[in-house]
Amino acid sequence: MRWVSYRSADGSTRCGVVRGDKIYAVGTDLLELLRADGGLAAAVSKEPIEVVEPAAVRLLAPLPVPPAVRDFAAFERHVSNAGKAAVGNGTVSPAWYESPRFFFSNPAAIKGPHDNIPIAPGAKLWDYEVEVAAVIADDCSNLDAATAEQHIAGYLIYCDWSARDISASEMGFVYGPSKSKDASTSLGPFLVTPDELEPHRSGKGYALRMDGYVNGEHYGGGSWDEIHWSFGELLAHASRGTTLRAGDILASGPVGTGCIQELAGRRPYLAPGDTVRIEVQELGAISARITGPEPS
Repeated sequence: MRWVSYRSADGSTRCGVVRGDKIYAVGTDLLELLRADGGLAAAVSKEPIEVVEPAAVRLLAPLPVPPAVRDFAAFERHVSNAGKAAVGNGTVSPAWYESPRFFFSNPAAIKGPHDNIPIAPGAKLWDYEVEVAAVIADDCSNLDAATAEQHIAGYLIYCDWSARDISASEMGFVYGPSKSKDASTSLGPFLVTPDELEPHRSGKGYALRMDGYVNGEHYGGGSWDEIHWSFGELLAHASRGTTLRAGDILASGPVGTGCIQELAGRRPYLAPGDTVRIEVQELGAISARITGPEPS
């Protein structure tokens, strides 16, 4: 199943399942459906509130305000490339192989799959990231990596818009990124349930392309099955000693060459007027126009 959230012609918010070329709306809040008895599997049998064509509505992020957002760095090639670009050394720290690493991002900064993205205030090196993310299906804790994926409601495209110059300053201190990752995160267009992806299972992920384009030019990308830490391992780590809640988002971090930072000067950073498209096979695409910083 492919789930969406959207704003209908009358201005109201709906969520529903996509069948063919129609959206069958069965609720007003996807998070409420996740938390209800039976979750999305039960919700899909409801009588539709309305049936609309996707072109007739404005798609929102499937979860416009998730309870929590954790962003990992699960692709080894990205970690190596980013280190090489930043300090001239692509050697990955042994600590990275000990356990998955993540930071908390901002649930209030979520953008829809086609929303404009303003450059963060003060940022000069503005970047996109080609990521995938899992949405948690139910409240869970202390998961085992081998079975943790049973708690995933679905996957979606995740773009963590990043100010690389601000990040370079922040990462000099032990707390890690903060304002460099605080302005915008794009999600969508669909929340795709795991059964849809199962035929593509490969290694620790799926044999599905992940690619980024700027102004129609392919900048880079890779395959989901390059991932070093599986989503089961990410969930197990994140849930240790705490509770993941239905609707929480856990993102993979960029696939190798899935951001401009890794291209080491071979492509310019983003500027107002640029258009960015991020595609993941089976998950669709998000597209965004970059604008100048919003007035303070």
